[in-house]
Amino acid sequence: MKRRSLATLAALTFVAWTLLAQQEAAPGLAGFSGENARGQRQLEQKFRAEISAESIGGYAKLLSARPHHVGSPYDKQDEEWLASKFKEWGWDVHVESFQVLFPTPKERVLEMIEPSRYTARLQEPPIADDPTSGQQSEQLPSYNAYSIDGEVTAPLVYVNYGVPDDYEELERMGVSVKGAIVIARYGASWRGIKPKVAAEHGAVGCLIYSDPRDDGYTAGDVYPKGPWRPAEGVQRGSVVDMAVYPGDPLTPGIGATRDAKRLKLEDVKVFTKIPVQPISYADAQPLLAALDGPVAPARWRGGLPITYHAGPGPAKVHLRLKFNWDMKQINDVIARIPGSSEAEEWVIRGNHYDAWVNGAQDPVSGMSAMMEEARALGELAKSGWKPKRTILYCAWDAEEPGLIGSTEWVETHAEELRAHAVAYINTDSHSRGYLNVSGSHSLETFINQVAREVTDPEKNISVWQRRHLKRITEASSGEERERLRSRATWPIEALGSGSDYTAFLDFAGVASLNLDFSGETDGGVYHSVYDDYYWFTHFSDVGFVYGRALAQTVGTAVLRLADADLLPFNFADLTATVRGYVGELQRLAENEVSQIRERNRQIGEGVFSATSDPRMPSAPPTAEAVPPHLNFAPLQNALEALNQSAEHYQRVYARAEQEGGAALGRASLAQVNLELMRSEHALTDANGLPGRAWFKHQLYAPGFYTGYAVKTMPAVREAIEQKQWGAAEQAINAVAKVLDNEAAVIEKAAVSLEHAIQ
Repeated sequence: MKRRSLATLAALTFVAWTLLAQQEAAPGLAGFSGENARGQRQLEQKFRAEISAESIGGYAKLLSARPHHVGSPYDKQDEEWLASKFKEWGWDVHVESFQVLFPTPKERVLEMIEPSRYTARLQEPPIADDPTSGQQSEQLPSYNAYSIDGEVTAPLVYVNYGVPDDYEELERMGVSVKGAIVIARYGASWRGIKPKVAAEHGAVGCLIYSDPRDDGYTAGDVYPKGPWRPAEGVQRGSVVDMAVYPGDPLTPGIGATRDAKRLKLEDVKVFTKIPVQPISYADAQPLLAALDGPVAPARWRGGLPITYHAGPGPAKVHLRLKFNWDMKQINDVIARIPGSSEAEEWVIRGNHYDAWVNGAQDPVSGMSAMMEEARALGELAKSGWKPKRTILYCAWDAEEPGLIGSTEWVETHAEELRAHAVAYINTDSHSRGYLNVSGSHSLETFINQVAREVTDPEKNISVWQRRHLKRITEASSGEERERLRSRATWPIEALGSGSDYTAFLDFAGVASLNLDFSGETDGGVYHSVYDDYYWFTHFSDVGFVYGRALAQTVGTAVLRLADADLLPFNFADLTATVRGYVGELQRLAENEVSQIRERNRQIGEGVFSATSDPRMPSAPPTAEAVPPHLNFAPLQNALEALNQSAEHYQRVYARAEQEGGAALGRASLAQVNLELMRSEHALTDANGLPGRAWFKHQLYAPGFYTGYAVKTMPAVREAIEQKQWGAAEQAINAVAKVLDNEAAVIEKAAVSLEHAIQ
């Protein structure tokens, strides 16, 4: 793409700023009567002024002072400190404990035995400038949680990122991983997908390393000179198959209370099928350098000073892993400010506090922002403010091994949440940069309005403006720029998995949001011993000013949800998003059919044959059956019903907003709000997704082969991708049914609101 001139960029920026100034002046506060809106704005301004970056930094230093993985002494100390601070600030506090399976390493051996000998160090050394990197007696060794025990000796094969497409490429190269140990680089998918796909292709072991092209000296200066991962740095992490279900592996679907019925270890389906070990690129280099076989494709080549070969061999490696399969008590800290008039409606906020090591960025940066929100809300309560709705602040334990603390709590309280939860707002970590939001699209307009209220600490414009400007200036075409300029809101992303919103959204059907700031600081210390206070304060949010912005943004959202006269759901956003998903699915199905027809044509004409590509297996290709026509009419009909209900609700809401929202101030809205709270749950199916019943939401879920990344309308999309046409037809009908249910809930809310404001 051609580089834009400075004059062009200046003109674009001027136009964008003019538009943004007009948009920022938009009046009104969704869900509030005029009189209540004025008081609410004053309350929110007072809250945001109370938030202190210095306090956030103090919490971060304390919480990350020592390693605090699940079951460690400092994890317990952090839990007790969190509970004590909530109490000090006037919150009602209790701790809920669960008994969960948490394996830790007992034996780790990795050595190359052919064509030469090399023993991997599997150790992250202390750095002299970093005072906490040397706390080795307290640090968990580098490992992948929920890898099985195993001892294997086998040839090595390099599989790039180890995703399904990479194995198709290996097949074209004539390389098999059957009976081999694979080595994959981190990236392109969640780490747990790599051993999962490797085992499906017959591998007997898996190594995962951070390549310097993605996460090291090719990207920038390494720690401590710069923020990037040093040669010996290792990314720990869970490899439990969370696409099937997250949480305690022994208690799927139920809370891991002391007397819960548990699976036997041999009956658990979410452990890896092969042993898995993460390593540094210092340990990976001699293994990769010893490989022969085909030269890896250009896009597979990393940043190490070697020629990347696929193998197999002559490198042969020996891997031995043994774990302590122990039960641990985990402790969720649950703090509450009781509501006044609508106490049975809950606004829930959460962040986890456990880490793989010191975890200054993940999760302490998010946890520290949340604690400052809690302190500021406590100050408001001491000055006489009482929220209409009950506010719950939750500090989750055991997120890192598999979202365990939040999942067990949600599974224990699922029915209560379906009856009482308004929304769940999650954070995890943050850095310097732009506001990122993912979540339920019924909350898209709401969070856009909140983002207009918070000032970016470096640019002195709203965090909404800063993100919107970025989108406009980075647009790939003039048409896209015009489209972005015309929007009063920016779209939020759909939620997949990877943090504590998962159980709320996917299992309990609670409308959810996940927020962070990022984009202007890079780094590669994720899940290593170097993710600590020294690294964070030198290379990430140096003055905790974006921690302050995060606390101001999330806290404002909490206040607004807690005090709104009418819950600020917007179903026009949801409908537009669903319409986009349906269109994507239709195009996906058409593309799959077109590809099959074209391949069959080439086979029939002899153009596509076993000899046309020397990398292809020698067996002659055979024509594939053309799939039956997929009937998308049920989805289209349900979409139309959803659109009509959403338009009806928005028309009634527009009338309620007339005359400064006076109708909202005098109406009894309890029934309307109750129906709005049910709207997200209407998008779930009690039977869950095919093959993974734990995931009940029919619009959003992590992909079976993507891990964290979302698959929208997953039952339909994945069936089409896997060419399971009968399953796709069934999934279309199932999704259409939940959309019809959603339309009925919205219509009921519209009628109730109509009666309330008459």
